[in-house]
Amino acid sequence: MHAMDLEIAKIFIALLVLVNPLGAIPIFISLTPTADQAERKKIAKTTALAVAIVLVLFALVGDTLLRFLGISIGSFQVGGGLLVMLIAIALMNAKPAPTKTTKVEREEAEAKTNIAVVPMAIPLLTGPGTISTVIIYASTAHSWKQVVFLIVSSLLVAITCYGALVLASPLSRLLGQTGINIVNRVMGMLLAAVSVEIIVDGVYRLFPQLVR
Repeated sequence: MHAMDLEIAKIFIALLVLVNPLGAIPIFISLTPTADQAERKKIAKTTALAVAIVLVLFALVGDTLLRFLGISIGSFQVGGGLLVMLIAIALMNAKPAPTKTTKVEREEAEAKTNIAVVPMAIPLLTGPGTISTVIIYASTAHSWKQVVFLIVSSLLVAITCYGALVLASPLSRLLGQTGINIVNRVMGMLLAAVSVEIIVDGVYRLFPQLVR
């Protein structure tokens, strides 16, 4: 596989595991109990578009944002890595991530007519952990090509979200809650590895003498 393909695949997998569209399927179904397939398809399209906008936006302004706030990338990597680790642990325990929607937010969402952007896209799919990771990848990019890889990966994740939500009902019947939990646990293990890489790289940036 070409180096470019490997880079895009690595970023895509990391973002896909964080966004976790399969894990959002039960909530999507519960928030659209009376919607027909056409309505769910429309909601899924809006949700995927919102996910794409959020990911691409932070991919483009992430580094500038950190510079403006005066936050070192090393500090942000350690903090973001710990946040991602919490999400990974929650996934491995088949529990909702603590940085996703709360029970109160889900109850409020049930009363809304349009749930595509809030809470589906934000914060269910693109929560603090996902945004932090995009900012980290953008801030550690060594060239414009790597930023392009990040943007391409973000768009692929958004397309995957659209596909998962459009097929929410058949996927839910096929996998069941047990199947979704198994997938979440596998994703949690992958995400834990990603979080360790982020934290270690951040520590090396904060304490370069450790590299010696």
